[in-house]
Amino acid sequence: MRLSCEVNGERYEIDGVWEGESLLYVLRERLGLYGSKNACEQGECGSCSVYLDGVLVCSCLVLAGQAEGRRIVTVEGISGGEGLHPVQEAFVEAGAVQCGFCTPGLVVATHDLLSRNPDPTDAEIREALAGNLCRCTGYEKILDAVRLAAGRA
Repeated sequence: MRLSCEVNGERYEIDGVWEGESLLYVLRERLGLYGSKNACEQGECGSCSVYLDGVLVCSCLVLAGQAEGRRIVTVEGISGGEGLHPVQEAFVEAGAVQCGFCTPGLVVATHDLLSRNPDPTDAEIREALAGNLCRCTGYEKILDAVRLAAGRA
C-alpha cells in the first residue's frame, strides 16, 4: 500500500508499506528517522513515543495504515528547526542522558507534559512519565531535567 502522511512538517508518499507494519517501523526503516527506539514492541517502555495528530502515542502500537493522512512529530521534529528544543537542552544539562535508549521517549513525553502544564508538580511529572522506562538511572536526573525545562517555559 501507499502511505501518505506528514512527518515533522514534511509530506511523504511511501510505497510498498505492508498494512501490518508499525508506524515505528516506517519511521525508522523507511524514513531513516532513528530517534524513536524499538525496545519492547508492546507499548510498555515509551521509547518509541511520538505525536500523532498532536496526541502522544507509542508508535510501536500504531499500524502504518492508521497514519494515513495524519500528522506525525518525532523527537527529531520537536525543535521545529535547527538546534535543540529547550526540553532536549535540559536533559543534556541535567545529565539525564545515559545510554540514550529511553531518552527520545522521555523527551517527547516531557514536551507533551509541559505543553499541557508548564508548571507541573513532582507528582504530575511522575505520572506523565510513568509510561517510560529507563534501565540506567534512578530517574532523579530525569526529574531534574523536567524541572529545569519547566523553569524555562
